[in-house]
Amino acid sequence: MQPLAFVDLETTGGSANRDRITEIGIVLVDDDGVREWSQLVFPQMRIPLFIEQMTGISNPMVEQAPPFAEIAQQVEQLLQGRLFIAHNARFDYGFLKNEFKRVGMSFQPSVLCTVKLSRALFPQHRQHNLDSLIQRHGLSVTDRHRALADAQALHQFWQQLSGQFSQATLLDTVQKLVNRSSLPSHIDPMLVHEMPEGPGVYLFYGENDLPLYVGKSVNIRQRVLSHFSADHRSNKEMSLSQQLRRIDWLETGGELGALLTEAQLIKQLMPVHNQRLRRKNALCAWQLQQQGEHLVPRLTWASDLDFGTQNNLYGLYHSQRDAQKALRHLAEQHQLCLSVLGLEKTGKNKPCFAQQLKRCQGVCVGTEQSLQHSTRLLVAMQSLKLASWPYPGAIGIREADELHVIDHWCYLGTAKNEAEVDDLLYAGRPAFDRDTYMTLNKALKKAKPVVLNQRV
Repeated sequence: MQPLAFVDLETTGGSANRDRITEIGIVLVDDDGVREWSQLVFPQMRIPLFIEQMTGISNPMVEQAPPFAEIAQQVEQLLQGRLFIAHNARFDYGFLKNEFKRVGMSFQPSVLCTVKLSRALFPQHRQHNLDSLIQRHGLSVTDRHRALADAQALHQFWQQLSGQFSQATLLDTVQKLVNRSSLPSHIDPMLVHEMPEGPGVYLFYGENDLPLYVGKSVNIRQRVLSHFSADHRSNKEMSLSQQLRRIDWLETGGELGALLTEAQLIKQLMPVHNQRLRRKNALCAWQLQQQGEHLVPRLTWASDLDFGTQNNLYGLYHSQRDAQKALRHLAEQHQLCLSVLGLEKTGKNKPCFAQQLKRCQGVCVGTEQSLQHSTRLLVAMQSLKLASWPYPGAIGIREADELHVIDHWCYLGTAKNEAEVDDLLYAGRPAFDRDTYMTLNKALKKAKPVVLNQRV
């Protein structure tokens, strides 16, 4: 196995883009033995009080410390050629990558996360944070939340694993966990360590930031990687792999937020490889109207009528052809008259084609009363009926710490406070969208929505 570097950082906060490093602790292990290195770092920003209280690293302590730029070369030399081992490695790797990037240096080590290593080797345990490992394995830590002390704890954990598992088992597990990503060549392979493992939406871009694909998942990282682990089996995945130049993502509070955001972004960006959800024009539905003696379906279009406010809509279709095909199928099932439905032109009191085949009960030739046919049509159409909006106005559906704001089956957006709710309500409703309606109709059967006061 290659030389090892057990790494821990202390920082001013949790955002690798916004916050900065305050301390680095490294334990180096190779054929020459074990070496330790640590350094306070001037973060070039204030350390928040709660971080001071947690780590014990105060603003006066780092005032005379070197900024990262002054020690970047030394840190790079210490880590060069070593397996980078950290607890929740995405955090430590992300911070170091950004610090190196600020000084124009590349940082692309092989990375092993001890959280994932613990899960793989001890699946019977639920907790795998560092405090749990310290307690479960009796690790000796003299100064918790200081960089070198926590790095030493990781080294102790590794030593215990070496005693509990055979070298072959440990090596095999490590090789499976260390990044061997098949991400396309234009994408930084270390990006896998930045991707979240929670719910959200991911976006693939090509040359000149052309939107290629928008997808959703309850585990963004796992789903993105699955695209490329299968690229040899799918023409679509192969094409994506060849065109891909950039990956972005948006985290959401849960699966519902991911579904709603995906549908919204696909309509906005029109990605090349999203065909099904791209369609936003020509949405139509049937309405039942009284015409003389008969109740008849009439095709109506979302561009002419606000579908979100209607209570007399049946089916949602992307073309007149699809709508007529569905109605014809319903007519065949329920022996309805094609002529009365407007699917066939026949003369007055002339039999429709279905009646000649004994598949119409004869309203077209007077052997069935119009009221009976209308009643059977109404019953048949119930399976296609769109749900009416059951609230007086907008509602919120809570998911984690987010509130999805919905009004008449339209997704306005997601808010985290009252001001953001007001902004969404003020902006008004977007056009009615079939995919959003389907998602929300299903979600409202389980959710406990909050009725929002229309303050704006």
